[in-house]
Amino acid sequence: MTRLFGTDGVRGLANRTLTADLAVRLGAAAAAVLATDGASPGAAGSERPLAVVGRDPRVSGEMLEAALAAGLASQGVDVLLVGELPTPAVAHLTAQHGAALGAVISASHNPMPDNGIKFFTAGGHKLDDEVEDRIEAALGDGPVTGPTGSAIGRITQATPEESLEGYVAHLLASTPNRLDGLTVVVDCANGAASQAAPRAYRAAGATVIDIHSTPDGYNINDDCGSTHLDDVRAAVREHGADLGLAHDGDADRCLAVDASGEVVDGDQIMAILALAMRDAGELAGDTLVATVMSNLGLKVAMQAAGIEVTETKVGDRYVLERLREGGFSLGGEQSGHLVLPAHATTGDGVLTGLRIMSRMAETGSTLAQLAGVMTVLPQVLVNVPVGDKAAVAASESVSDAVAAEVAGLGSGGRVLLRPSGTEQLVRVMVEAEDADLARAVADRLAEVVAAV
Repeated sequence: MTRLFGTDGVRGLANRTLTADLAVRLGAAAAAVLATDGASPGAAGSERPLAVVGRDPRVSGEMLEAALAAGLASQGVDVLLVGELPTPAVAHLTAQHGAALGAVISASHNPMPDNGIKFFTAGGHKLDDEVEDRIEAALGDGPVTGPTGSAIGRITQATPEESLEGYVAHLLASTPNRLDGLTVVVDCANGAASQAAPRAYRAAGATVIDIHSTPDGYNINDDCGSTHLDDVRAAVREHGADLGLAHDGDADRCLAVDASGEVVDGDQIMAILALAMRDAGELAGDTLVATVMSNLGLKVAMQAAGIEVTETKVGDRYVLERLREGGFSLGGEQSGHLVLPAHATTGDGVLTGLRIMSRMAETGSTLAQLAGVMTVLPQVLVNVPVGDKAAVAASESVSDAVAAEVAGLGSGGRVLLRPSGTEQLVRVMVEAEDADLARAVADRLAEVVAAV
């Protein structure tokens, strides 16, 4: 049986794989697992547990929000709808309200027809695999029933301004320096950051030029945001801005662009913030948590700075787990998901943007100068369709070929073979000091993988 939960909640084509019926049943199942006895009171002083629910602006979110809230309320959970807010804002409000659980209806950087549901435990933390498995086990396939009468949960709508202001105040309290004198272009992806990001950056002192910040339910991630950087690069050059920032649909990630329009990816941002936090005495254990997909150049730069890099599997949830296990204070992914556990329980793209600009203000350096601390090695990724991922993993011909290529690259490169979590694909990633060499090695290994 295919697992319902993926690397970041339940996601699919809205009204096809992710239906209103499934949302109702997910709400009921999440209530059964997460709304434990002793949870904080719900709305209007109720003794019922509370759930905080937010969403991004895509049109299907309205339908799924109503269905999810119905499922939660059917099990005696009060529901506070906080409206269109970034994922990290919902996590923050889940903790702030002492809620038993939180939920975000979003498909992040996916196109508009998709949507998703991801849950938080009390305190605003993402679920681990075991809890997701318990929710799946609690899913029924028939009509959802529960308590009756006064035991049914109540659904209330928070004042949007109140929810947004609380989140922005939290962000400002987490930003060490004022941003006066900096001009930033922010691409909000016509998503959940459309109000929060410009407001936070302006409140911190920056001059803000916001683009793609008028969501209409249909234009989220439409050739904009962190997966389409052309517009923010052009706007930075047009306006002579100091930098550009690009968020995804639910604003849990951030990529940057320097004043010349060059992209600064998540690895470079991690390097910038790791040095800033080390200098401020905030980098616990002088350790940065990254995934196996982070560029080798990040490791080299951090080693030179006396900072250890510890690696996890791909996925910000695994970064979060390692951060909690080790008591570390900074982690993230090349895609721009960065987590600062002292200030957020999940990736927060707006907080990341504030921290980048805070380091610029503190040092008087340009973003290009700060990003220059690491050299990004050429990286080639080839997706190879296969008949059996397990057979590839067990293949001696593949392991021998990888060993030979690794020996040839030496300390100036690396090879990573990773099966896709959702498709019959094996991803072949090669890094080398020369782009042509990286491509040649990747192509040779792809042929060996394809032949299995």
